[in-house]
Amino acid sequence: MIITSTPLRISFFGGGTDYPVWYREHGGAVLATTIDKSCYITCRYLPPFFEYHSRISYSKVENVEQNWSIQHPSVRACLQFMQIEEGVEIVHVADLPARTGLGTSSAFTVGLLLGLYGLQQRMRDKHSLAADAIHVEQDLISEAVGSQDQVSAAYGGFNRIDFRTDGAIDVRRVLAPAQRLNELQDHLALFFTGFSRTASEVATEQIRLTPERQRELQLMKEMVGEAESIVAGSNRPIGDFGKLLHEAWQVKRTLTDKISNPLIDEIYEAGRSAGALGGKLLGAGGGGFMLFFVPPERREELRVRLNKLLCVPIAFSSKGSQVVVYEPEKQFDQVLRKERDSVYGGQSPKGAPVWWRESPAQAAARPNGSSLDERGSK
Repeated sequence: MIITSTPLRISFFGGGTDYPVWYREHGGAVLATTIDKSCYITCRYLPPFFEYHSRISYSKVENVEQNWSIQHPSVRACLQFMQIEEGVEIVHVADLPARTGLGTSSAFTVGLLLGLYGLQQRMRDKHSLAADAIHVEQDLISEAVGSQDQVSAAYGGFNRIDFRTDGAIDVRRVLAPAQRLNELQDHLALFFTGFSRTASEVATEQIRLTPERQRELQLMKEMVGEAESIVAGSNRPIGDFGKLLHEAWQVKRTLTDKISNPLIDEIYEAGRSAGALGGKLLGAGGGGFMLFFVPPERREELRVRLNKLLCVPIAFSSKGSQVVVYEPEKQFDQVLRKERDSVYGGQSPKGAPVWWRESPAQAAARPNGSSLDERGSK
């Protein structure tokens, strides 16, 4: 049995410039941190004594006859990528709800891949793990997602992530004194708006409009450097970070009319009126968690003003995806698996559809870790 823990993240600046359609031409940059909230994946080879071949448990439970029948797109694609046809049991739980702007989908993919590597008794470094997750989500599932969430989940910590036009990704830890990071953390308040959304729906529209939003995206990219200098330096007050968040949110909400809505605007303005210097809706937009930057002395005023919203305490975390339980299990003889198929009428894995089998083109596209700058793993 393998259990992995993978952190969720808060993206402060640069979101939107991490889509390949943008950074492959212009380059991109993101300032983000992981937090002390995680998702947990338990996986093991399923003993061949059940009526089903594999069991997948998340917000629903799937008992399937073969792995290509799994409905959960990330689970199905990860098993395909890892070329796992044996029966497995995969269970997912998390500290916070999914589809809320904290990178939960990519944290799931990263954590699952790490767990599956563990099942195969294989090691995978951080930059290769991130590259694998990006490949699964962007190439195999064809989701409209960027590349920052997978990197944050794999690496952990408070980082500047640069996306190069050649596809390489450079991860650099923000060098700031612990006292400065604590000061920033004390100014942050996270509120759940009460409704979630599917990020790909918002992202698809944003990607479509990217050619028409070059000025805005370039400005958002430039803000990453300024925000990093505020955090890492001591010559500017930390309040400037909050003011810059406000400027960035005003730009981001113009990228597409799906990012914000009247209710979100009302929540944001209520927060500002209660003392917040700035803030943003996390993730692609449309719902989920809203982050506010508020002076500690006005935090209670903000909570009273937004008393109908749940405030979730958070702290920065330096941990990336990791295996927290590793207990190799006995491998069952294939004869038992064939007997199980015979008794329950299951199909042999040899009956896998063509799309499940990896084609030469897919094999050639498999990331070998070179798409991430080697310096980022040191």
